Amino acid sequence: MASHAHDSEVDYIRDKKGIMSWLTTVDHKRIALLYLVMIITFFLVAVGLGVMMRLELLNPGTDYLDGQAYNQVLTLHGVIMIFLFILPGIPAVFGNFFLPIMVGANDVAFPRLNLLSWYLYVIGSAFALCSVALGGPDTGWTFYVPYSAMSQANVIIPLLAAFILGFSSILTGLNFIVTIHRMRAPGMGWRDLPLFAWSSYATAWIAVLATPVVGITLVLVILERFTGVGVFDASKGGDPILFQHLFWIYSHPAVYIMVLPAMGMVSEIIPVFSRRRIFGYRFIAMSSMAIAAIGSLVWAHHMFTSGMADEGRIIFSFLTFFVSVPSAVKVFNWLGTMYKGSIKVEPPMLFALAFIFLFAIGGFTGLMNASLSTDIHVHDTSFIVAHFHYTMFGGTGFMFFGALFYWFPKMFGRMYNRKMAYTSFWFFFVGFNTLYMPLFFAGLEGMPRRYQDYLPEYTTYHQISTYGSWITATGILMMVGTLLHALKNGKRALMNPWGAATLEWFVPSPPPTHQFHHAPPITHGPYDYKDIEAPENAWAEPATAEAK
Repeated sequence: MASHAHDSEVDYIRDKKGIMSWLTTVDHKRIALLYLVMIITFFLVAVGLGVMMRLELLNPGTDYLDGQAYNQVLTLHGVIMIFLFILPGIPAVFGNFFLPIMVGANDVAFPRLNLLSWYLYVIGSAFALCSVALGGPDTGWTFYVPYSAMSQANVIIPLLAAFILGFSSILTGLNFIVTIHRMRAPGMGWRDLPLFAWSSYATAWIAVLATPVVGITLVLVILERFTGVGVFDASKGGDPILFQHLFWIYSHPAVYIMVLPAMGMVSEIIPVFSRRRIFGYRFIAMSSMAIAAIGSLVWAHHMFTSGMADEGRIIFSFLTFFVSVPSAVKVFNWLGTMYKGSIKVEPPMLFALAFIFLFAIGGFTGLMNASLSTDIHVHDTSFIVAHFHYTMFGGTGFMFFGALFYWFPKMFGRMYNRKMAYTSFWFFFVGFNTLYMPLFFAGLEGMPRRYQDYLPEYTTYHQISTYGSWITATGILMMVGTLLHALKNGKRALMNPWGAATLEWFVPSPPPTHQFHHAPPITHGPYDYKDIEAPENAWAEPATAEAK
């Protein structure tokens, strides 16, 4: 075992030499690491833009950003966070790295297509950044018409960026679907799939089926700006509300592209640190598919104030309440898994518990938005800003780092400083709630969103929120610093420091180029811990030759 692990690590290090070997690689693990570097970089840029907006909102009046500059910073923040971080984050990094290993494969079904997906991500990102050099769009990340068709600001390049990034998402989803269908290890049935694989599978179907809709919609906006074709121009017989329908037919299912992989991560982490088999495996697996299906039918709840017929509003309100049922099933089963478990609160478990708390707040406030009378009052207020961030950032953002802390020992063969991980988490968690909770109350009192200025009665809410943004940014920088320090100075990790039961923990750390020399035998379920024990101190330097 020691010799095999050493040979694997030498092989892995040898493979890392030369930048061209990275730029031309078809190894799913390397591609995942390429995504990781870019996604964290863009995330930090978007965090900086968010702090800039909060700094402007610290006091009423104009201090640092005028209205036009604020709109441009807001748009860029949204485009980066949505299209470059949240949408690709967990699938592109952790799905690419671990999904093939979890199903017993040596790579994804189409390795070259996987590399093409990354290049499309790079090209789309470059277009998004070029738009900044050319003045930047000011439409918001939703690109609503008629403004996006009429604005004098640079809009076409960010539209092309989103279009190209959509193709990257489609190709990644196609790869995951075929990999799960065709490349599972012999003996691994559908009921043996890890729940992260189930959530990735549901997410992939949404990406493949829904993304072309928004791609066509963005092309129509570009054509309208170039040719004046009038698809969305009411004066030419078009319909601007049609854009909203087409945009949200994709973008509401895309909410679940963002959050379903995060839910899959929670389903992986909680049983490991509760030392219990997952409660209600089939219900959690099927709830992922149910969320994908029902979530595709509720897009118009974003449009209750757009003049929709009462019958349509009632139907979409009911469906929105109904889509919360499979999400509630997951939460119930996570709590059932922890009940009477031997819980060990390591850093990944903290992120999973935070996800349940924050996503519950996002979910409950989402039900408030689904109530027609309430939505009329809070629509386009800062209440929606808080709800959206509790759902997306409190969900996907937290679990992106939760997944990183969980799989870091396997990806890099190093352990991070646990005290620093705890400290950075609490800065992140406290700062996040300080940042967004006041916006609920400001929104209930009528504070509109996307405004660079505000009335004096909202000052206290905005000041508390701005202080929270500083705490949040501090926590994020501490987390990134903790992991970067561990890359070079962290203690060597055991092969399976958490005592997990899924396949990725039974290959060397970090995994070699070909992690399986033959099909791995499926001898136990993904959550069967009866014969697997975590070491007493997973953070200690292993004394075995395997880790030297």
